[in-house]
Amino acid sequence: MANFPRSRRIADQIQRDLSDILRRDFRDPRLGMVTITDVDVSRDFSHATIYISSLQGNEVLAASVTALSEGAGYLRSLLGKRLSLRVLPQLHFVADTTLDRAISLSSLIDQAIADDSKHPKD
Repeated sequence: MANFPRSRRIADQIQRDLSDILRRDFRDPRLGMVTITDVDVSRDFSHATIYISSLQGNEVLAASVTALSEGAGYLRSLLGKRLSLRVLPQLHFVADTTLDRAISLSSLIDQAIADDSKHPKD
């Protein structure tokens, strides 16, 4: 996403409104406890990529992405009632694995520190 103030404001508003819609209006048994971590909108506001994460594991996250992608049209219509934009973006849901990568990297660092302490330098 281009770093323009209006783009960021619209992305933030989409994130807030979609979070509220998911909490109140979207009922799908496949949807786990998900968090919208970020939203990127295209320069012409025709597409929005919504990054979601879940602390319930990758299987729940994958099922949630599928459920949200299949319900994207419904979510877009609910979002359209809240936003006053000339062009309402198409919604694309993507699993945000940043947390998993951070945990993995942290464990690798911890392991490297533990290995260094076992082998003192000469």
